[in-house]
Amino acid sequence: MSFLASPWWLLLLLVVAGLAAAYVYVQRLRRKRALKFANLDLLNQVAPQQRNRWRHVPIALLLVSLFLLVVAVAAPQADRRVPRNKATVILVMDVSRSMNATDVSPSRIKAAQAAARTFADELTDGINLGLISYAGTASTLVSPTPDHNATKEAVDKLRLDDKTATGEGIFAAIQQIKTLNAVLGGDAAAPPARIVLLSDGKETVPDDPDDPRGAFTAARKAKEEKIPISTISFGTMSGTVDLEGDQVPVPVDDESLRKIANLSGGQFFTAASLDELNKVYETLQQQIGYEKRRGDNSRPWLIAGTLLALLSAFAALAINRRLP
Repeated sequence: MSFLASPWWLLLLLVVAGLAAAYVYVQRLRRKRALKFANLDLLNQVAPQQRNRWRHVPIALLLVSLFLLVVAVAAPQADRRVPRNKATVILVMDVSRSMNATDVSPSRIKAAQAAARTFADELTDGINLGLISYAGTASTLVSPTPDHNATKEAVDKLRLDDKTATGEGIFAAIQQIKTLNAVLGGDAAAPPARIVLLSDGKETVPDDPDDPRGAFTAARKAKEEKIPISTISFGTMSGTVDLEGDQVPVPVDDESLRKIANLSGGQFFTAASLDELNKVYETLQQQIGYEKRRGDNSRPWLIAGTLLALLSAFAALAINRRLP
């Protein structure tokens, strides 16, 4: 009975069962007494008229209401989604030149900025939100803070640059989380943390993602620090950018982003439009901004039991002209 905080109160159900048994016994006893009359004509005159089958409804409702009230007293428990008041989220955004592709309207980077602002707006109050951008190097634009407006303002100032150093972006996010945790009293007392990485292509610096500063190495480090990375592959396979008049293909690279998520113990998402990206962020907001807590769930049992008890009284007055 792990769903009950005080299961011993269920012993009162024996009393409810006793009442039910007593009611059945009294009904049978009345019938036996009536049958003692030898003269059936006299019996018809003395014994009350046969009651209809609905006469048992009031006591049945009363017994059910008592059952519900006993369960309520036993304090049933239930998992509830409640807003988190402590957590750390770092948005890590790719600002390489490929983010200027227009396969996502109006462009990958502008759509990403719009979605990030919405995410910051809707993220639960009290959660520390930070922002890191990366191209050839990583830049911490906003250290984790409950002031989400700071992230919204910084998102508007993102500027594109050459190369893609995904590993550097992840390492920078890990460092920000560890710094905040130290301020809050160490890893043992630290709130849960999550890195949300948005990118459209594979890492170009260094060449090998398993390099000591590579993306896969950074993902393993995040796993070691118990910081899952939710990766978002943003764009389409047909994306191109204009480089000095030439249209250069910049297809998304789902494979590397999926592996980063898997290595870190996080989740992988894809988005090929602003609407899809907003849905991904909405999913993440629900995962990050809320948690499940087990708490008291006796209220619906109390309400149902009380209503049935009142209904039992009304039924008794209407059918039997007396309370049960």
